[in-house]
Amino acid sequence: MNQLDPDKARTAVTYSAAADHFDAPPLAFWARIGKRTVERARLEPGHRVLDVCSGTGASAIPAARAVGPTGSVLAVDLADALLDRGRAKARALGLTNLDFRCADVEALDLPPGSFDAVVCVFGIFFMPDMPAAVRRLWRWLKPGGTLAITTWGKDVLEPGNTAFWAAIQAHRPDVYKTFRPWERIDTPDALRSMLAEAGVADCAIEAEHSSQPLTSPDDWWVIALGSGYRGTIDKLDPGAQEAVQRDTLAPLRARNALSAETNALYAIARKPPGRDAER
Repeated sequence: MNQLDPDKARTAVTYSAAADHFDAPPLAFWARIGKRTVERARLEPGHRVLDVCSGTGASAIPAARAVGPTGSVLAVDLADALLDRGRAKARALGLTNLDFRCADVEALDLPPGSFDAVVCVFGIFFMPDMPAAVRRLWRWLKPGGTLAITTWGKDVLEPGNTAFWAAIQAHRPDVYKTFRPWERIDTPDALRSMLAEAGVADCAIEAEHSSQPLTSPDDWWVIALGSGYRGTIDKLDPGAQEAVQRDTLAPLRARNALSAETNALYAIARKPPGRDAER
């Protein structure tokens, strides 16, 4: 893989580290939202699918099931440790139509019109130039194909999110909220505007309000270790980690917080039949 820009390199390191907790039960929202994205894409047997920022296969695996043995799914991510978990899950399920590839999607050399569907769940906001990235994904769609982009909505992973960043600010203010790119498109209007800038003006956007049940408030720390918070946690020395964990969980325990907000935005766009695949 070519040398990554600093933001992408940081993302690859963060999610490779998070792989050890990524599929833990408190993070079941990855699979739930990935499956719901695929359902909205209305895949059919025989379809060819590109799954971008695929992680351990939350959307790639249901996509592979939907397109069946006559179809195929190419799943791409920067974090090979996540892909290794996806490969293991695909083998256990006997899915031979799913190829996990460690690559920078912006460096992929794929012919225009290669796919019936392109899916990107919780990944488009990692692209430095989101409209340019969407234009690339759109070119790879066949006429009549489907683009499915899912991103975070407001209040993601609250109430733990607020408690975590308050603890970071108290103990390591120098790393306070240094990288939260999803906030650029966390409303339907912001997401629609970004897609329109990319030339995808006709799309349906659905805001879903949901939460992830937790067996105890302490499960929120498992979420932190298996998600983007891991990049901040790994910047802390052991003493600071212990203090941040303590001060994050204390208010959650006090209120007996047994859920985390997992609000998401689903954008579905169909490429008009007959449109030049180069566009």
